[in-house]
Amino acid sequence: MSIRRHDPDRKDRIIDAAIGVIAEHGVAGTTHRLIAAAADVPLGSLTYHFSGLDDLRAQAFRRHAERMSVIYEAHFRGVRTRAEFVEAVTDLIDGDAGASAPDWAIAYELYLAALREPALREITEAWMRSSRAVLERYVDPTTARGVDALIEGLVMHKTLSTRPVSRQDIRTIVERTIGPTP
Repeated sequence: MSIRRHDPDRKDRIIDAAIGVIAEHGVAGTTHRLIAAAADVPLGSLTYHFSGLDDLRAQAFRRHAERMSVIYEAHFRGVRTRAEFVEAVTDLIDGDAGASAPDWAIAYELYLAALREPALREITEAWMRSSRAVLERYVDPTTARGVDALIEGLVMHKTLSTRPVSRQDIRTIVERTIGPTP
C-alpha cells in the first residue's frame, strides 16, 4: 500500500506552473508533461485536478488575468490629476508598471487562444471590463475603451518592434488619445 502524500497546495502549484509553461512555450507548446515537470508533481495529478488540458489552461489564464488586474489597479492607485493619469498610462506602456515580458506573452497567448476557443473569451472580457473600470475613474467610458486598446496595442508594438516607440512619443500619443483637460 502506498502512502498518500499530503499536498494541499498541489492544484495551485499546477496552475502556477501552467502559467510559467505557457509563458515559456506558448499555448501550442504546452503539454501535460511540461506542466507536471514544472510543478514537480506526478503526471496523474493533472488529470486528478483538471478535466483536461483545456480546463487547466483556462484556469491558468483566469488566475493570470486576476493577478494582472490587481497589478493594473495598484498601478493607478494614487493617481489624481490628468497629468498623473497620462504619466501612469505612459509608464504602463513603457514597461514600468509591474508587468514583465512573460506576463505580456501570456496575455497575448490568451488573446490568440480566445479567438479559437470561445470559452476563453469570458476570461478576456472580464479582464477588459476590469481594466476599463479602472480607467473610467479618470475618463469617460468611450475614452477608457480607447485607452485600453491603446495600451494593448502599443505594448504589442513595443514587444514586437525592433525599434520601439520612444517614451516621449508614447506620452504624446496618450495625451492626444485622452484629449484636453475638460
